[in-house]
Amino acid sequence: MPYLHWKEETITDFSNENISKMYGRGYVFTRLGRGVMHQTRSVRIDLSRFELSSENRRILKKVGDIVMEEIVLPYPAYSWEIGKMAKDFYESRDAEFSANKIKEIITTPHSFNTLLKYSSLGYAICFKNEEIFHYSYPFYAPDAPKDMGLGMMIKAIAAAKEKGLKYFYLGSLQRPGDVYKLQFSGMEWFDGKEWSTDLEKAKKELLS
Repeated sequence: MPYLHWKEETITDFSNENISKMYGRGYVFTRLGRGVMHQTRSVRIDLSRFELSSENRRILKKVGDIVMEEIVLPYPAYSWEIGKMAKDFYESRDAEFSANKIKEIITTPHSFNTLLKYSSLGYAICFKNEEIFHYSYPFYAPDAPKDMGLGMMIKAIAAAKEKGLKYFYLGSLQRPGDVYKLQFSGMEWFDGKEWSTDLEKAKKELLS
C-alpha cells in the first residue's frame, strides 16, 4: 500500500522554528533522507489537553518494569542486534525496513535526532525539539510483554507532557489499523488544509 502524502519538500533550514512550522502544516520527517518531509494526514496530541485514561493506565501497568531511556542520535553504541530486531519486527507485519536503513538513520546525521530505548526490548526512532515530539518507527522484540507497542507509545506521550512540550506527533492516519491512534485525549488530525478534532470524520476517512 503506497504511503499517503500530498506534497514532498526537502528542507535545509533545520532550525527548531522552521521544523515546528513544517509539522504545523501537516508535514512529517521521513526515512527517505535528511530533510525529506511529506505532507500527510498527520495526527498529533495537543499535550495541554492530554490526560491518561483508565485504559492508558492499565496498559502502563503491564509494562511497568520497562525503563524508557532517551538517546541522542547519532548513536555510537549501535549494534547489529538493533537492526535485526527492527527488520524482523517490520517483516512480521508485512512491511519493509532493512537493517541497513535502520543503521543509517541511527548512526549518521539524519532528520531524526532521538532514539527511545525500552530496556533493550524495544526502540523508537524519533524527532524532538523544545516544542514537539514525533514518535516514529517503533519496533520491539518478539518476547516483549503483551501490549508492548502501545505501552511504549504511552510512556513517551506521558514523558513529553511532563517535560512541557506542546505537541506529540504520531505519524499519520493511513489505514484502518491506525484507528488506535485516535484513542488519546487531545487528539487532532490534519485533513490536507487544517487541523481537525472531528474524530468520527477521521474514522470514516480511514475506513473509506
